Amino acid sequence: MTAGQVAVVTGGARGLGEHIARRLRTGGYRVAVADLDGAAATALATTLGGDARGYPVDVSDRAALERLLADVLADFGDVHVLVNNAARTQAKPLLEITPDELAAVLAVNLGGTFHACQVFGAHLAERGYGRIVNLASLAGQNGGTATGGHYASSKGAVLSATKVFARELASRGVTVNAVSPGPLDTPMVREIVGEENLDAFAGTIPVGRLGDPAFIAEMVALLASPGAASVTGACWDANGGLHLR
Repeated sequence: MTAGQVAVVTGGARGLGEHIARRLRTGGYRVAVADLDGAAATALATTLGGDARGYPVDVSDRAALERLLADVLADFGDVHVLVNNAARTQAKPLLEITPDELAAVLAVNLGGTFHACQVFGAHLAERGYGRIVNLASLAGQNGGTATGGHYASSKGAVLSATKVFARELASRGVTVNAVSPGPLDTPMVREIVGEENLDAFAGTIPVGRLGDPAFIAEMVALLASPGAASVTGACWDANGGLHLR
């Protein structure tokens, strides 16, 4: 049963994160919406109802993640699920990416996920139960650079980190999995591709359309559920046939 369980969603105020937060809330979770834009997180939490709260967090700052855990525990009393969705991207040719740009993307995508897994994973392991779901990307599997080579590199690292945490936390009742979407119909993808290019871009995907964020949210909800106890260290692909293994 998920009723009463507490789920934390980073980058949860908009886009895919919003879909995930909404899906978990309708599934009975009490939801902590965490986002760099604290006002947007609070606004979404208000629409989700009394069992949701919004929190400002910069996932690239480990101390901020520690404060987030403390605040969620103070407000809800416990945490059962962590969804690492917060991400940063930048469409730029690989050879033009500056050291500062590389560091900024890695700090959010890899650093934020890694530190959140450490901070929240320690609590989950102590209580003997937990679910962690990391959002990876097709770019991290096939080396796609449309979203930037630093983004692709960071998401490949997220997949590796998922396996490491899964192995280390498995004996302590905590599962760690990844969901790896292909191009989704989100504001971020529309901005990168350009509205005028969307139809042509969708035509390059075998299923002929951009992915539905609501479907990704369903996958996250399944991995976050008590019924997924035997699934850990896995990467669930949802790319419309762009990457077949």
